[in-house]
Amino acid sequence: MRERRDLVSGAVMPERALIRFVVGPDGVVTPDIARRLPGRGMWVAASRASVDEAVRKGGFSRSAKTRLTAPADLSDQVERLLWRRLLDHLGLARRAGTLTYGFEKVEAAIDGGRVAWLIEASDGAADGRRKLGQAIKRRVANAKRPPRVIGVFSADDLSLALGLGNVIHLAFLVGRGADSWTEDVERLAGFRPLLPESWREEP
Repeated sequence: MRERRDLVSGAVMPERALIRFVVGPDGVVTPDIARRLPGRGMWVAASRASVDEAVRKGGFSRSAKTRLTAPADLSDQVERLLWRRLLDHLGLARRAGTLTYGFEKVEAAIDGGRVAWLIEASDGAADGRRKLGQAIKRRVANAKRPPRVIGVFSADDLSLALGLGNVIHLAFLVGRGADSWTEDVERLAGFRPLLPESWREEP
């Protein structure tokens, strides 16, 4: 992947670690999460702190060499867009056959080493989550690469995205689709925790 310069730090980074921004016709800075909007791109490291600093210190105007409007909630916009993009891609992955769902199927996929991401509903019951966590620990004990875990979507979010009822446990299977999804998850991690705070208190 190509590299770009972060306009805040000046560091050169891979595009996957950055957020692209463009200027709308009204002179307002707009996130380009998919990197497809027309116009000259301005790149900022994928973190809330970096985007907030670019807004606060006029980094976009300096980069474009003209006065621009950078909304105060720009980092919130990026977070919402990344969150939505991830959820939409789950629907695409289901149609491509690269997802499995339901406790038993997900547990079997974990034990079989086929899972890149365990996606748990943020409002799901702790018991099922704990049992799948034990399945992941078995993978670690067997010196196999364990799946990563994310819990930023509610059961309603997941159910609507997949067109199914009451989705609590979901596995994104290893493959190119999961690799692409991982890039967006890692960008989202710069703007919000990937696991609910309440989960840390669970035994």
